Amino acid sequence: MRTRPATRAGLHEPVLAGVVTALVGFTSSFAVVLAGLRATGATPEQAASGLLALTLVVGLGIVVLALRYRIPVTLSWSTPGAALLAGAAVPAGGWPAAVGAFLVTGALIALTGAVPWLGRLVARIPQHLAQAMLAGVLLPLCLAPFRSLGTIPLLVLPVILVWLAASALVPKWAVPLALVAALAVIGLQFALEGTVIEPSTLAPSLAVTVPVIDPAAVVGIALPLYVVTMASQNLPGVAVLASFGYRAPWRPALAVTGLGTAVVAPFGGHAVNLAALSAALSAGDGAGEDKERRWIAALSAGISYVVLAGASGALVVVVGAAPAGLVEAVAGLALISTMATAVTASFADATGRMSGAVTFLLAASGLSVLGIGGAFWALVGGLVVRATLERTRVTTRRG
Repeated sequence: MRTRPATRAGLHEPVLAGVVTALVGFTSSFAVVLAGLRATGATPEQAASGLLALTLVVGLGIVVLALRYRIPVTLSWSTPGAALLAGAAVPAGGWPAAVGAFLVTGALIALTGAVPWLGRLVARIPQHLAQAMLAGVLLPLCLAPFRSLGTIPLLVLPVILVWLAASALVPKWAVPLALVAALAVIGLQFALEGTVIEPSTLAPSLAVTVPVIDPAAVVGIALPLYVVTMASQNLPGVAVLASFGYRAPWRPALAVTGLGTAVVAPFGGHAVNLAALSAALSAGDGAGEDKERRWIAALSAGISYVVLAGASGALVVVVGAAPAGLVEAVAGLALISTMATAVTASFADATGRMSGAVTFLLAASGLSVLGIGGAFWALVGGLVVRATLERTRVTTRRG
C-alpha cells in the first residue's frame, strides 16, 4: 500500500524539475535570441519565426534523446551564440547570408560528431581565448541595462531592482522575474498610452528564407558561432552531466543538434546545442533522489519547450512594441553572470593574460574588416599573440 504513493512522489519531482528547466531556459534568454537575430538583418516576423523554430527543435530534440538514452540530457539554443550575433553587423549579403551561415554552423556541429579529428581540433583552441572572445562579445550587451538608466530610468530601474533582489533570494529565477517586471512595465506603458494589440498578431508563425552561402558571412558568423557554441555550450554541457554521474551521448547529441540547427536555419534559427547551466536543473538532486528516473525531468523539459513555443509569437509582439532599450536591458542582465564567468576564465592563467586581453578587446571593439566581424579577428589576434609573444616568454624562461 505504501509503494504507490512513493512512486507518485518520485515522479512528481523530476516532472517539476523539467518544467522549471524549460521555464528558466526559455524566459532567461529568449530576449538575447531576438536581439541577435534582429542584429543580423531579420525582420520582426523572421526573428519570431527563428524563436519559434528553435523552441520547437530544442523540445523535440530533448524528447528524442531522453527516450533513447534514459538520461537527463537537455538541449538549448546557443545563448552565447545569440549574444555574438547581437554584437555583429548585418552581413553584406543581408539576412539570407546570415541564414546561410547558420546552416554552415549546423553542418560543422554535425561533422564534429562524425569526424573525430574535428572535435580534437576544437578542443585544442585555448579555452581562455574562447572565453575571452565570448566576454568581449558580451560586454556591449551587458552595458545595455546601465546605459538605459540614462535614457529610460523610470522604466528600467524597477527591472534592475527586481533582478538584484531575486539574485539575492532566488538566483535561478532572477532573470525570469526581471522579465516579468519588464512585461509589467510594458503593460503599464501600454495602458497609459492606450496601445492595443490585435489578437490575430499573437499567433506564432514560420517564415522561410532561402539560405545564401556567402564566404564573408561563413568566416565572420559561422566560424565564431561554431567555436563559441562548442566551447561555451557543448563541452561544458558534457562536463555538467559528468559531474552528476552521467555520460553524455556525445556523437548522437551532436548529430541531433547539428541536424536540428540545419533544419531550423531556413526558418531563422541560429544554433542548437547541449544545455550547460540549465542542464543541472534536470540532472541534479532537485530532479529526485532516484538517479535512474531523472531522465523523466529531461522528457518533461522537452514537452514544456514544445508548449512554450506556442507563446513565442505573443512574446515577440509585446517585446517589439516595448520602449526602446527596455528589452535590451533584460537581455544584458541575463548575460552578466555569463560574462563574469568568461572574464574570470580569460585571465585566470597568468601566462595567457596578454593573448586573453587582446582577444577580449578585439571582440569588444566592434571591428569589421573585409565584411568579417570582430569575433573572428579577436580569435585570430589572440592566437597570434599566444603563438609568438607568450610562447617566446615561456621558452626564454625555460632556457
